[in-house]
Amino acid sequence: MLISVLIPSYNEALVIGESYKRLKKVFTDNNLKDYEFIFINDGSKDQTLSILRFISNDDEHVKIINFSRNFGHQAAVTAGMQECKGDVAIIIDADLQDPPEVIPEMLKIYYEKKCNVVYGVREARKGESFFKLITAKLFYRTLNYLSDVSFPVDTGDFRLVDRKVINAFNKLHEKNKYIRGLISWIGFDQHPVYYKREARFAGETKYPLRKMIRFASIGLFYFSKKPLKLATSIGFLSIIVGLIYVLMIIFSKIFGYGNIVSGWSSMVIIIIFFGGVQLLTIGVLGQYIGSLFDEVKNRPEYIISEKINFRE
Repeated sequence: MLISVLIPSYNEALVIGESYKRLKKVFTDNNLKDYEFIFINDGSKDQTLSILRFISNDDEHVKIINFSRNFGHQAAVTAGMQECKGDVAIIIDADLQDPPEVIPEMLKIYYEKKCNVVYGVREARKGESFFKLITAKLFYRTLNYLSDVSFPVDTGDFRLVDRKVINAFNKLHEKNKYIRGLISWIGFDQHPVYYKREARFAGETKYPLRKMIRFASIGLFYFSKKPLKLATSIGFLSIIVGLIYVLMIIFSKIFGYGNIVSGWSSMVIIIIFFGGVQLLTIGVLGQYIGSLFDEVKNRPEYIISEKINFRE
């Protein structure tokens, strides 16, 4: 059985050599001889590509996909899925937060359960701030609640997928992918493997807060229509509140009770309330329209500059 290991890499010069060594050791120690390591260089601006070239010269198992520029982590994984030849593919980041030593356990579950997907579930996350830990937990549970598809919580892209899932994934043509969600959507038999996520071996995270928010919005708006329904419900509620307020004013004028203050303050409150509802609704609609715009343009997700050690 050919095993493809897909390793997206962006500015990982400080860790890429160690990442290769640990992957190689895992496969050597477990007598796994039929494999390919596909490093996807996502437009790195440091020495990542040079180091990968040096490694690939000495090891024909190492293959390189070099992007013309930085297209993002999900595009890099997509390219690996498109180009790999394996009976199974294992997605793992180069930063060693997801330890390669878990791969034999993934393969064991795959053989024993005869399943199609083995996904990594993080029992602990070292080296991450309290803010990131709590927002990650909140995000996964919120997405599960809002989505029409059930997602395993506390998971990333670290997983094993078999050829059935790879072929099904390669038929999907979304331009902005949320891969862990798409693999759940594809279905088939899926089982977890539990592990402790390590701190970064070296370098810095490639997902600052801005990118995390964008990534979270893709997961939310590509898998759920509930934000649209929520915006509609808030709009309907605001109309009811407005009507109640109007009725209060009318009855106070007719029967002379209450203490409705006339003037700018009450008007400002009403304007702020209804204005906020309108902006919220427009913002939600804008997210969906923006997603449609990206799909309609039909641009490729990535452009490959070169491929190294690939043979037809």
